[in-house]
Amino acid sequence: MTDSISMFPPFAEELLPGGGHRSFVLKRGQLLRLTDLRGGANVSLTLLNANEKTERLNLPDSLKCQHTAKLTAGHCLYSDMGRVLAAITADTCGWSDSLGGVLCAEEVAEKYGQGRYQELRNGFFRNGTDNLLVELGKWGLGLSDLLMTLNLFSRVDVDEAGGFHFVEGNSQAGDYIELYAPMDTLVVLTALQHPMDPNPQYAPQPLKLSWMNADPSVAEHCRQSRPENQRGFINTDRLFA
Repeated sequence: MTDSISMFPPFAEELLPGGGHRSFVLKRGQLLRLTDLRGGANVSLTLLNANEKTERLNLPDSLKCQHTAKLTAGHCLYSDMGRVLAAITADTCGWSDSLGGVLCAEEVAEKYGQGRYQELRNGFFRNGTDNLLVELGKWGLGLSDLLMTLNLFSRVDVDEAGGFHFVEGNSQAGDYIELYAPMDTLVVLTALQHPMDPNPQYAPQPLKLSWMNADPSVAEHCRQSRPENQRGFINTDRLFA
């Protein structure tokens, strides 16, 4: 597979530190690469229609319509209107978790200790709920708009009894995931450890974010992977017809 960066040189790059959070509009036709710099990264992500923010990521539908319990390259992330908010065009670690969610402040304190700003300053222990709410607030959104998140780079297996099991080492240093936007998509993310990560130490890992202007053909394998995805792209394209 040809490396997309060789075809579409990044027009912007940014470091997302461990514990950090970001939000931005990934414009139609743009490609976002998230790179795990050290290994063991986790990025909790949610998506919304940038032009109509009541339309947002629907993970159950994304799994159901693609007949999968995991999300990786070739899959699409659907809105609750049946449109494609983003297509996963590349994924070198092979699995992103749609089950685990994020930790709130109380859960972080219980798992890692207090980690207060008074002692740790900017190294204080952050949590997924508050980080995502900070970003949503920049767009006039609040708690009622925080629904479901996808945990990029993380894998959770489900056994025959329905038990969840976090798979350590799913992502290695240099692994990356690319998301293509067939519509203007508001991306909201935070780089914090997965709720089921057994590491008792608070140690979220950094990532590199790279933005590229891409040709729609970069997502053609996602469009063609299932008849449902063909319909999803057509439904999305109708916004711009």
